[in-house]
Amino acid sequence: MKDSQLQALLRKTAAKASQQKKPAKATFDSTLDATRGGKEPIQGTEAEEIFKEMKRREF
Repeated sequence: MKDSQLQALLRKTAAKASQQKKPAKATFDSTLDATRGGKEPIQGTEAEEIFKEMKRREF
């Protein structure tokens, strides 16, 4: 990649990253909130322990 192409790509990426994020839409059904992803598990929960164990194992 040429330096000029790399600089253009960096400018494009920086502009995209600086754009405002869209706010989360309000939901009227609690089951939708429960099934949406993107939330990290709270430390010390059973789910976190299970995920750590799964990462250690080879499938």
